[in-house]
Amino acid sequence: MATFTFPLYKLWFFHIFIIVLSNYAVQIPLNIAGINTTVGTFTYPFIFLTTDLTVRIFRQRNARKVVFLATMPGLILSYFIGTLFEHGTFQGFSNLSNFSVFVFRITLASLTAYLAGQLADILVFQKLRQNRKWWLAPICSSVFGNLIDTYIFFAVAFMNGPDAFMAENFVEIATVDYLVKIVANLSIFVPAYGMLLNYLIKKLNVNSFDELHK
Repeated sequence: MATFTFPLYKLWFFHIFIIVLSNYAVQIPLNIAGINTTVGTFTYPFIFLTTDLTVRIFRQRNARKVVFLATMPGLILSYFIGTLFEHGTFQGFSNLSNFSVFVFRITLASLTAYLAGQLADILVFQKLRQNRKWWLAPICSSVFGNLIDTYIFFAVAFMNGPDAFMAENFVEIATVDYLVKIVANLSIFVPAYGMLLNYLIKKLNVNSFDELHK
């Protein structure tokens, strides 16, 4: 098999980018047809797509390495950006001198949920990745990983927190968030995963799905 030239650092950078973007976007409430959710609901699923492809191509060990190495820079940048744009609006650089419990809880929740959700995703995907039905692993790992990630995140970030709206509605928002992620994964990210997988098979100069497991 030809050596794959797409470096792991690009996946690492993408993980950090999605962590920071989602931790900012989750501060912005969104109401769709009377259902409470946040903008972050529509950004975070991208990270599961990236993780699953990392496991498929670079194996479980390297996927875990990407997750762990992305955690700290992602969270530091999340707190920095979240403090500057608390509740979705620019607060000015002077706001960096004030400790924000709201942003800190989001950052802490992100650390806990990201590690738990991604490692669960990797574990389930690794168990199923050699199945001839290529779609089984990304679907099952996404359903399980998102379930753990979503409810851990919203409980740690908003339960009894300083934001009254999020504290009161975090269970509803978490449930909507989870359902939207699953629908998005089934309708968008799994097909995208399949297209990217076919592209990578060609990029790797292999003849079939099976050769990815040699």
